[in-house]
Amino acid sequence: MGKLFGTDGVRGVANTELTPELAFRLGRVATAHFGKKCARPVFVVGRDTRISGQMLEAALSAGICSAGGEAIIVGIIPTPAVAYLARTLGAQAGVVISASHNPYPDNGIKFFAGNGNKLPDAIEIELEKLVLAEPDLLARPSGENIGIIKNRHDLSRSYIEHAISTVSETFKGLKVVVDCANGASYEVAPVVLRRLGAEVIVLNDHPIGTNINLKCGSTNLEGLKTAVVSHKADFGIAYDGDADRCLAVDETGQVVDGDQIMVICAMELLRQGKLNDNTLVATVMSNIGLHQAVKRFGGKVVVTQVGDRYVLESMNAKGYSLGGEQSGHIIFSEYCTTGDGIVTSLQLIAALVKSGKKMSELAALMTIFPQLLQNVRVGSKDGWQDNAAIKAAIKAAEDELGETGRVLVRPSGTEPLIRVMAEGPSNDVLERLVNEVADVIRKELAG
Repeated sequence: MGKLFGTDGVRGVANTELTPELAFRLGRVATAHFGKKCARPVFVVGRDTRISGQMLEAALSAGICSAGGEAIIVGIIPTPAVAYLARTLGAQAGVVISASHNPYPDNGIKFFAGNGNKLPDAIEIELEKLVLAEPDLLARPSGENIGIIKNRHDLSRSYIEHAISTVSETFKGLKVVVDCANGASYEVAPVVLRRLGAEVIVLNDHPIGTNINLKCGSTNLEGLKTAVVSHKADFGIAYDGDADRCLAVDETGQVVDGDQIMVICAMELLRQGKLNDNTLVATVMSNIGLHQAVKRFGGKVVVTQVGDRYVLESMNAKGYSLGGEQSGHIIFSEYCTTGDGIVTSLQLIAALVKSGKKMSELAALMTIFPQLLQNVRVGSKDGWQDNAAIKAAIKAAEDELGETGRVLVRPSGTEPLIRVMAEGPSNDVLERLVNEVADVIRKELAG
């Protein structure tokens, strides 16, 4: 990727790296790009609860208007809702101001095309070139051609109705604890679950701009686990800051991670004959237990590199219906064009209702194999994959694990690190193998 766009849009510390000036330029260049086929391109603009969100929203919208576009401001709303609204309103694009699960000083700007999909690399590269171009030679319309801003915070109701429409079951009789991470789900999620009949206990639904993801949400489940047990709830659900992912906690306080959620939902779709080609799409980071569980129930797993965009690319290419990541970023292609924490939680609960089982019983469909990860700092990552000694160390570890585990070695995308992960039935064996591979990498790539 380039200097600005990372794996999920433009991110940085708000007002230091991600400045209002940069947001203004992004609004201008996006309007110029999407205005090639439309005199006044329309952008759906949503954000999470960070203190910097309003500043960046104002600057981005000003940039859109300065290039003759129209900004529909939908306010604090989950990321997938922006993708949904862009698609259903016939907008040219959607824009989300959020840094997802990052701490509150960070923020980000990511774009969706009018079809609700994230922008391909080629378009992000084009936008980046325009942002970095000096001087700014893009058109500055005047008079009636200046863009406009429309405030439509009411549009969250449309997304709520969409989410509810994805399930046909009633949740009456279920007690659920919901952790909103003081983020974008804090209004929507409780409404959706209560409309479906659940008794809802809500945690972390009082955002103040500086408490998003703070010791709560899907990145910190301790409070949710305690609350589920103390309230004797049937399960708990936790969203991240922008609600594009979710994790769960069973009735005993045990975590149900994204791999387990995918297995539960894949099993239900298999039962209904709705898992296209009997295939689940997962990344290289998914636990080997996921593969074994899906195979045991007659399904297959297609593996992609890390990143929800790669999961979606695979799903779109072959028409697969379910895919996602261990982090809880899960895509149901029948309902969504991106990861949707709200919809994922509803599909999980619907599977629970249909099964008549407890969440702990459904989670037990998958055996989680121990995983061990070590980050090895190196002088340079260049050529690591062609190094004979490193290749030999990896092969030796793989040969020892055989079919009972695996070894995954990959470079960090942002730091001078090589990540060594091993998975298998024994922590002692994994620790030895990871250390052996890491020692060789450290020796071969010392700076």
